[in-house]
Amino acid sequence: MDDKYMSKLSPTVDFWAGIYLFIIAILSIVGNAAVLVNAARRLTLLKAPELLTVNLAITDIGMALSMYPLSISSAFNHAWIGGDTSCLYYGLMGMIFSITSIMTLAVMGMVRYLVTGSPPMTGVKFQRRTISIVISGIWLYAGLWALFPLLGWGSYGPEPFGLACSIDWTGYGESLNHATFIMSLSVLCTFLPCLTIVFTYFGIAWKLHKAYQSIQSNDFQYGNIEKKITLMAVMISSGFLIAWTPYVIVSFWSMFHSLEQDHMAPVITLLPCLFAKSSTVYNPFIYFIFQRSSSHKLLRLQRLVFCCSHQASSSAERAELESKIVKGSDCNIFEDGSDKVCVGLMGAPGRHPGSEVTTVS
Repeated sequence: MDDKYMSKLSPTVDFWAGIYLFIIAILSIVGNAAVLVNAARRLTLLKAPELLTVNLAITDIGMALSMYPLSISSAFNHAWIGGDTSCLYYGLMGMIFSITSIMTLAVMGMVRYLVTGSPPMTGVKFQRRTISIVISGIWLYAGLWALFPLLGWGSYGPEPFGLACSIDWTGYGESLNHATFIMSLSVLCTFLPCLTIVFTYFGIAWKLHKAYQSIQSNDFQYGNIEKKITLMAVMISSGFLIAWTPYVIVSFWSMFHSLEQDHMAPVITLLPCLFAKSSTVYNPFIYFIFQRSSSHKLLRLQRLVFCCSHQASSSAERAELESKIVKGSDCNIFEDGSDKVCVGLMGAPGRHPGSEVTTVS
């Protein structure tokens, strides 16, 4: 077997890495399957933005089913199984699912930002057909980037620890071909989506903060909404970034220090990779649970705004009606025992054009 596919870790580390990946795979499959089953049960009731949550679950469960078994068996084998062919397959699947996942998160952030109105009930409404087209575009975009290394722009290769394959980050300094591919991939499929995730969710928190202020000014005690939505934004935007940031840092270090890579302990390159894989476990739950909670809060918020608007409208209508009554009559009140007489504007008590006399006992 080629030495590059031999594990650089000790057999004990390989064994526990395999155990860890096995647990992650089981949790990911069960968790994402639960999300998909729940979505299937209420398929006709799914709102358009919820299709992105379903797509995220598909990418995570797809990664767990298509990639983790090969990593787990290789860890227990203390060497990569399948050589170049399986390495290309693993790298291809990794590119497709990881790019689809991060682009889905970015689009989800943009959609939620547009859907969230300030004030409430003024956001953009999306059709399921529109979101379906966007999801198809995401998969095509990911597939295109995954095919580039097979077409000669960039390449796949084993990770430094020998139990996984991905983009050949160390090839950055070897040729212009690798350098341009890695930089383009980093900007278009990593940095821009991450910035989109961060800014859109904090934008949502700001919109809801402003909406809360407008409601609070009308004496509605609804401070919990701001806390919940801000927590959702922080959890959603930071969860994915925390999982993948260590891997990105190590990968970029490998790009610019390829000659010094032999001096880095293999376990240091292993840990960020294992940590990144944990995102397939908690990502679906963060999005699904907080989305449901936020939907309930936003529904209550919208009801409060509607109630407030309805009361204000009713008060305005009553005021307008009273104004018309006052303008239509000159209500001079004569105290005569128990009788009160409203006299018409055009003359004495009695009928006249445009006015009636009302006598109240």
